Amino acid sequence: MTETEYGEFIEAVDEKNREFVSDLHTFLLENGCDSERKTAKSGYTVSYILNDTGKTLANYVFRKTGIKMRIYPKNLNRYEELLNTFPDKMKKDIKKSSVCKRMVNPDACNPRCSMGYRFDLEDETYEKCRYMAFFFGLSEENNPFIKAFLEKELNKSSTIL
Repeated sequence: MTETEYGEFIEAVDEKNREFVSDLHTFLLENGCDSERKTAKSGYTVSYILNDTGKTLANYVFRKTGIKMRIYPKNLNRYEELLNTFPDKMKKDIKKSSVCKRMVNPDACNPRCSMGYRFDLEDETYEKCRYMAFFFGLSEENNPFIKAFLEKELNKSSTIL
């Protein structure tokens, strides 16, 4: 993403989350990600792609309710206990997210769709869709946990847990 594209994106972020988004942008770029911005109906979509795999690690999405981040962990099984430390609202969002249709019935979803996630949260096992399982609104309460999640995924030290 060019500096101009980034500038337009960061200006679109609400003021209360702008510093967090800027700091997280720097962190992700310094830890092996490239960024890519696309224009969507409700604003911008900014994706962070891992240099070593070419896979998307996370993306920002603008919604009427505010900016959200979707995280696509590939190493969740190594640190899934982190999910238990999340605030109740984040845990509720995970629990109410869509079930992974491919895990239930492989023919029930698009064959090109990547499989979702199987994990434990508060002593219950979940099978959730990869596009909805870890989709969080940015907020003062959520932001430190979003960063901790990404730190764990990138195998960096996390300040939470």
